[in-house]
Amino acid sequence: MLPQVPIAAYLILAAILFSIGVAAFLIKRNLITIFMSIELMLNAVNLTFVAFAHMWHQLSGQIFVFFVMVVAAAEAAVGLAIIIAIFRTRETLNVDQIDLMKS
Repeated sequence: MLPQVPIAAYLILAAILFSIGVAAFLIKRNLITIFMSIELMLNAVNLTFVAFAHMWHQLSGQIFVFFVMVVAAAEAAVGLAIIIAIFRTRETLNVDQIDLMKS
């Protein structure tokens, strides 16, 4: 039988992933990098849900993660479409140069 990984290891990994996502969101100026950092933060939260669901032997946390992943997939499709539309009109993905109020 394989040794059990403690819950603290999963939580530390999720905290590191979430911190990397927040740092990238705050530091980076590229719209795609910001979008990827949001996805990284969502995956860190999903890892936490799965770890606690496994610890408490509950299936509800894993079902919730499934719904979060479905919403994240839809958000990725819509978000990438918006990013492509912005790039076609503005010809840049730098958030400092994108001013949606001007036409």
